[in-house]
Amino acid sequence: MPITIHLYYTGQNGQARAFANEMEARGIAAKIRAAAGNLRYEYILPLADSETVLLIDAWKDQAALDAHHASPLMAEISALREKYDLHRKMARFLCKKGL
Repeated sequence: MPITIHLYYTGQNGQARAFANEMEARGIAAKIRAAAGNLRYEYILPLADSETVLLIDAWKDQAALDAHHASPLMAEISALREKYDLHRKMARFLCKKGL
C-alpha cells in the first residue's frame, strides 16, 4: 500500500530553507529519489510561512520506507537537521488501491 508522508521542517532565520537547499546541493535528495520504491521526494515552500519547508515523501510500500529509514542517508539527514536546528511535524497518509 503506497505511503505518503508530509514532514514540516521549521526553523528560524531561513534555516529550514537552507536545509532543503543543502539537501539538494549535496545530492542527498537525488539519491533518495533514485531509491527503490520512492515515488516522490519534493520540498515545497509555503507562501504563508517563510520559516517552514514542507517535504512530500512518498513510497511504494512500508518495506520501501523501512529500507530508506535503514539506509546510511538517514545519518546525513539527521546531521543536517541538527546543523540547522529544525523542528518537525509529520502527517502520514496511506493510499488504498482503487482510489
